[in-house]
Amino acid sequence: MAQSVTQDRPLTEIDTKNDVELKSVVKRFESETAVDGIDLTVRQGEFFSILGPSGCGKTTTLRLIAGFDSPTSGEIYIRSKNMAGVPPYRRPINTVFQSYALFSHMTVWDNIAFGLRLKRLGKTETRDRVAEALRLVKMDAFARRLPSQLSGGQQQRVALARALVNRPTVVLLDEPLGALDLKLRKEMQVELSNLHKTLGVTFVMVTHDQEEALSLSDRIAVMNKGLVEQIGSPSDIYENPQTAFVADFIGDTNLFQGFVDTIEPTMLTIVTEQGNKMYVKPTDTWRSTAGNAAVVSIRPEKVHVSQEPPNAMNVFEGYLKHRMYLGTHVHYLIELRSGESVTVLQPNRMQASWSEDTPVYVHWDAVDCLALPV
Repeated sequence: MAQSVTQDRPLTEIDTKNDVELKSVVKRFESETAVDGIDLTVRQGEFFSILGPSGCGKTTTLRLIAGFDSPTSGEIYIRSKNMAGVPPYRRPINTVFQSYALFSHMTVWDNIAFGLRLKRLGKTETRDRVAEALRLVKMDAFARRLPSQLSGGQQQRVALARALVNRPTVVLLDEPLGALDLKLRKEMQVELSNLHKTLGVTFVMVTHDQEEALSLSDRIAVMNKGLVEQIGSPSDIYENPQTAFVADFIGDTNLFQGFVDTIEPTMLTIVTEQGNKMYVKPTDTWRSTAGNAAVVSIRPEKVHVSQEPPNAMNVFEGYLKHRMYLGTHVHYLIELRSGESVTVLQPNRMQASWSEDTPVYVHWDAVDCLALPV
């Protein structure tokens, strides 16, 4: 039953077509450039997220895809059709907004049926589609309620049903869970993921929540100052960031500014501004040369702490400056002798009795850190 709410194609079909393509898209508002020549493609059936801080251009990009704004230059394609001059209501797209944008004077049923009535669908087809959309989002029992009689999570389900009932090629999600509290947001993340997998419809989501993007997406585009810094799978983005911005924005990381000292086929040596020498295994994309500025990135969960000097390449002395108990994990802040700080996240199984000012060593493997160009 759920399949008929989507486009008429098998859910298991393998299709390499792109549902959305942006080619050299620029958007300027007077003297401000919100989107600065971005290129990206969204594959058919993909859950694609555009992630970035406030003001990076992600919402403007979504509005350009939806047709609410027009690009200053560049081209936007949906299912290989150029959208130049095509108004929002003629694009095979529906948008779910953070505010839900439900009609307060209409019941849940009428909110979902609204778009179908505009298309002048027959009463029988409208009834069947609305009933199926309600079942899909588990809101059958609330069809006659008003939005004011629903919780935030229930309103979000109605907004999703209203978007899906029109059988769009693409569903755009503008910070869809941003108005929910933490517990409900976690629950809705699971439901949103299950809904996407069930339907096979292409989802494009804008969010500033890194965890949300990592947990839901097939691929992520990280934006900064109107540019796309990196596009990749959640694991690629987290494990192999291509820029210092991506490393710092996605999750937590320790960043050490410095310069490239030596380059060998299997090892880089980076000297930090405070004089610490760090050894890094180069990636396939490393192109910098000796003497150039660089940043070393190491995730807190990949840093180890001990009171005895370990046998490792990257070993630095310091003392415990702060300890935070997190239940399953313990968060440490270590100040090195050089004055640099290192955050560490370790499973809660050892060192529980350590107090502040305890002398310690931090260490990590060369394969667990990254050297990034500046």
